[in-house]
Amino acid sequence: MSDSKFAERTVDQRIRGGLGQAIVLELLTNSIHFPLVNIILEMLLEGVWGYLMEVDFYIITLACVVQAWWLGSRQYQGKPQPLLGNLIGPAIYSAIEWSLEGMLFWQAPHHQAYWLLALSVGVLQQLRLHFPLRAHLYLLLAEHLSRTSILLVMYGIFEWHEKPEINSIGIFLAEDSHQFVALVILLLGLVVGLSDWQAQRYLVRLKATMAQLRLYSEWLLGKELLDKAVDDTKALSLSRRQRAVLFMDVRGFTAWSEQQTPEQVVEMLNACFAAAEPVLDRYGAIKVKHTGDEIMAVFSDPSSAFWAGRGLRIELEQILSPYGLNAGAGIHYGELVEGLIGGQKLRSYDIIGDTVNTAKRLCGNAGGGELLVSAPVFDEVVPDRVVSQREIMMKGKRQPLTVFSV
Repeated sequence: MSDSKFAERTVDQRIRGGLGQAIVLELLTNSIHFPLVNIILEMLLEGVWGYLMEVDFYIITLACVVQAWWLGSRQYQGKPQPLLGNLIGPAIYSAIEWSLEGMLFWQAPHHQAYWLLALSVGVLQQLRLHFPLRAHLYLLLAEHLSRTSILLVMYGIFEWHEKPEINSIGIFLAEDSHQFVALVILLLGLVVGLSDWQAQRYLVRLKATMAQLRLYSEWLLGKELLDKAVDDTKALSLSRRQRAVLFMDVRGFTAWSEQQTPEQVVEMLNACFAAAEPVLDRYGAIKVKHTGDEIMAVFSDPSSAFWAGRGLRIELEQILSPYGLNAGAGIHYGELVEGLIGGQKLRSYDIIGDTVNTAKRLCGNAGGGELLVSAPVFDEVVPDRVVSQREIMMKGKRQPLTVFSV
């Protein structure tokens, strides 16, 4: 995997979390709830060490971990199946225990409760995938009432084991202390449900805002630079680099634009920039900048810049020829300084140095449809066809520069 792809994955993880986070979140917010209460119940009934010496503890732990892995993975992939997923835990637990205990397993009321809770939570979560947003609050409240009722049900089972005469809901609720526990548990379910609803709404808004900020940042920095900056906070610091710089602009643009409406000019430029984007992405442009009718692109090596220039020339020719226009381009390779430049309140990522100036002058000397490259680029690429070779004088240079039209 390339550095760019790795960095891109890192940005995605920061926005939506990684697979491991999705599995752990599922475990803590859903899959472990009934197993945890069941473990405590059985420890109280059989004794801590007695229960830990049996296989039951390890079976139910395995069941909830497998369920969390499956549900979390599906959620991370954007393919949730909560109804099926919530039945995985009780299915694994029941299948193994049934093979060991036979029909005695089903006589335990807490084993039956596992299935009832899993089914109710699974159905309610599944309905949220298909019902409109306005119904989600009621489904979420019902889910949390089902979830907190685990405590009430398991408490009732414990009381029945300790006091067999408490063999019905009416007898259980006849005691004031049981009414108190039942009422508090149900109210807590409603409170937790409302809290979860508010948290989910906030998370949705937060993710939408983050997605917008990422889009705006990509427009300003470019995708690769943004990915690197997220992965490494020092990636945008000023530093010397060896880079290939490509400039391409439209010949005769000023005269042509004087005869057009601003909307027509913008439409043509947007078409050019849209056609250029996939070419520049294909060859790994580090930084892309649009200034008027000019495209500047920075590459890590001369070969990428050269083939991007060839591709741009073909794409822009198709866009510009109906307007009677064409574009010229220049590429130079050398040392420059790149990074954030500006004051405390406003900065932009840019490149500075003679390499940049030389590439721009090459572009200015290129004719319509011509691609001029300097000797450092030519020596690295060795194009299959050279149209011409010439020397040009550049402002601020004592010696002429040898360039190749390719």
